[in-house]
Amino acid sequence: MSNALLYAITVLVWGSTWFAIEFQLGVVAPEVSIVYRYVGASLLLFGWSYVRRLNLGFSLRAHAWFVLLGFFLFGLNYVLTYRAQIYITSAMTAIAFSSIVWMNIINARVFFGVRAGRRIIFGALLGIAGIVTLFAPQVAEVSLTDSVFFGSLLAVLGALVASFGNMVSQGAQKAKLPIIQSNAWGMLYGAVLTAIMAAVEGHEFNFDWSTGYIASLTYLTVFGSIIAFGAYLTLLGRIGAHRAGYSMVMFPVVALLISVVFEGLAIDLTTVAGVILVLAGNLFVLDTRDDSTQSGTAPRRPGSWKDRACVPAPVRADDLD
Repeated sequence: MSNALLYAITVLVWGSTWFAIEFQLGVVAPEVSIVYRYVGASLLLFGWSYVRRLNLGFSLRAHAWFVLLGFFLFGLNYVLTYRAQIYITSAMTAIAFSSIVWMNIINARVFFGVRAGRRIIFGALLGIAGIVTLFAPQVAEVSLTDSVFFGSLLAVLGALVASFGNMVSQGAQKAKLPIIQSNAWGMLYGAVLTAIMAAVEGHEFNFDWSTGYIASLTYLTVFGSIIAFGAYLTLLGRIGAHRAGYSMVMFPVVALLISVVFEGLAIDLTTVAGVILVLAGNLFVLDTRDDSTQSGTAPRRPGSWKDRACVPAPVRADDLD
């Protein structure tokens, strides 16, 4: 599967999950819904691995990677982000979480020695400016209080935890751990750790049998978890966390477009300007003509990301099953 298609899947699916999550809130505590989501996703991935006869037996060292993946990427970051929206609007959460672009740039340099070139840095600046422009009207109506500051802090911490999860996934792929099985184990461990947190906080493990809750849970489990994370983490292993992470800036744009279609959101000049900035940043970030984005020992790979996206990078067959 080409990089361009993986990127499109990630952006479109995660952009639509913002709408689906609205049907998850109310009867069931967010942490408990996260447990249901990732228990279901892990069981489906284990089932797929069994049918495809993929290896599910790994060393203790590999399981250490899976636990870290579950803790950072499939557990704590979701708890922090869901909790942030108790105190702040989804618009402010989107702005705060878009900081993952910069966190990935910094962490990729710290953990893997990958330098971000001028195009990536400039593109990231455009993207963040676009997100701020998109949500400026909503943010302008928010008064700066202790609860808003606390919610914003939770959202930024959620982005930082997710960035660490990106680094864990990249490290696991460098250790030759297959993505499908890594996600199966990681989602299971993430669900267990989240269930422990939910139990400690005293949340009831109830269930909402409404059509909206069940449909949204199914969508989030299959598309938001299995398909989107599979596409994103495969992409991350191919083009790096600093480029793949820009999808986090793109999916609020998709969420806004969905709101226009289903919720009657009005389009104004601010919305148009914000979308243009985000899309422009996307072009700069995904253009690889600046070879300074490679680590010091990596050979130069000329050509744009779009040109190379038509030819998938070599991967193991079991990663694409």
